[in-house]
Amino acid sequence: MTRLRTAILDDYQRVALTCADWSPIRDQLEIDIYTETIHDEDRLADRLHPYAIICAMRERTKFTASLLDKLPNLKLIATTGMRNAGIDVKHAHKNGVIVSGTGSKGESTLEHIWALLLATVRYITVEDANVKSLHPRWQTTLPLGLTDRTLGIIGVGRLGIKTANIAKAFGMKVIGWSPHLTPERAEEAGIEYASREDLFTHSDIVSVHMVLSPSTRHLITADDLGRMKKTAFFINTARGPIVDEKALIQVLEEGRIAGAGLDVFDIEPLPLDHPIRQLKNVVLSPHTGYVSDSNYEAFWGDTVDNIAGFLQGIPKRVINS
Repeated sequence: MTRLRTAILDDYQRVALTCADWSPIRDQLEIDIYTETIHDEDRLADRLHPYAIICAMRERTKFTASLLDKLPNLKLIATTGMRNAGIDVKHAHKNGVIVSGTGSKGESTLEHIWALLLATVRYITVEDANVKSLHPRWQTTLPLGLTDRTLGIIGVGRLGIKTANIAKAFGMKVIGWSPHLTPERAEEAGIEYASREDLFTHSDIVSVHMVLSPSTRHLITADDLGRMKKTAFFINTARGPIVDEKALIQVLEEGRIAGAGLDVFDIEPLPLDHPIRQLKNVVLSPHTGYVSDSNYEAFWGDTVDNIAGFLQGIPKRVINS
């Protein structure tokens, strides 16, 4: 029996085959696993040309119309999640390529928001490094207390509201703004409405919860960052390009804000020579907001089920737009 060539892309932790039971379909596939992301389209096309099935992890690898046109053997993209802005879904369908998504499990992103926020404002990574390096001074930083501080939420959707609810448990005041938020909708969400200018001016912590789209690219500008308090912190677990990255680096380099916690970047993986890696007042994580064992079980379990459905001629969880 001829086995279908299958590529699992961007499996950074090398766990795709262990987070789910592939045995029902394993003998029908010839699987290759790739652990690094390629951004050069020609190199990527050469790599992916033989494959009928490609398993994509979130938006790590982008499937543009021009790339899809270079993959004549491709029949199925099995992506994790039910939304992947990195795939030109309409063009895939035009080329006869099915795009299937998956469910998810747990609240990994919400957990990571607060892990990153707390690590940033309490200087956990700084003090951890000091203790492990036998630094002669026992305490070197003064953490920011959260009670009675103001958290500014950019993007008052499901995740923004859940983030706000946790902030209230710490005794924080929560204000919110997004392009289409009204005072009435903010009140329904239990968040105080603020103008864009007031949010950046008065927040002690600004946290981003927007979806990246053409209208939100560089939504947060140098002017916005320039309004922040010198003692304030900036947290981004949404998408890097929502923020003017050069402007953010500048305010951090110049000490015009206290620091930042960043899980997302313009280019991922973050280049080794990127200036963000050199900043002393940032806490960085490698876009792991959505990563957890339970979420990966859902991602890869549904991926196996999607491939099984495709092999049986019954596509599952098809993404249409």
